[in-house]
Amino acid sequence: MTERKRTPWVVGVSGASGTPYAAAVLRGLLAAGESVDLVVSRASRLTLLDETGIAFRDAHWREDLAQWLGRGADGKPETFARPELDDVRYWGAGDLAAGPSSGSYPVKGMLIVPASTACVAGVALGLSKDLLQRVASVTLKERRRLVVAVRETPLNGQTLRHLVALDEAGAVVLPASPAFYTGATHIQDLVDFVAGRVLDAAGVPHRLYRRWEGELGSSRTPREASAGD
Repeated sequence: MTERKRTPWVVGVSGASGTPYAAAVLRGLLAAGESVDLVVSRASRLTLLDETGIAFRDAHWREDLAQWLGRGADGKPETFARPELDDVRYWGAGDLAAGPSSGSYPVKGMLIVPASTACVAGVALGLSKDLLQRVASVTLKERRRLVVAVRETPLNGQTLRHLVALDEAGAVVLPASPAFYTGATHIQDLVDFVAGRVLDAAGVPHRLYRRWEGELGSSRTPREASAGD
């Protein structure tokens, strides 16, 4: 029997606030049976430490990632069962010789969650100053799906122009904007909505939020169990 060819989604985590969004997207990908290549920028390590207290270390990335994915958006540890990480591959942000830095490395696409304005600028200008930006540039040149979940506010004209450039290059620009029609009762519900929209843009099935069905008041009915319940 021929072994299934591994074709992962690359998840890039930049230094913007919003590490719970990245965790929710990663959980959603793994729950859907997707392979993941993970790139965590140097700046995002500081954000992760500040928002969760987790120090993400290259030598212990598997242990640190498991702890991160188990934590809820409210900071409570072990909110989620720790997923299997057998099909997760981690690449250091400074490793410009990493597999995803080449267009010949097979991937489905890339999800940048969250995306800082600095990251947006670097990708829009093709700077490739680290692996995250390099993979994004490769994703665009290979005409693969790139989803950029920008998480900054307010946005100045320069950043807006960079976002327009990304849209014109074929990327999906997806602001991290939670919706309230889903009947959110917890911060995790708001985080899961944004993560679910990222997965929608990637075409990955999930049950992270209640979808609009054209019925007013439906958000006040009991919520169906989600993949994280």
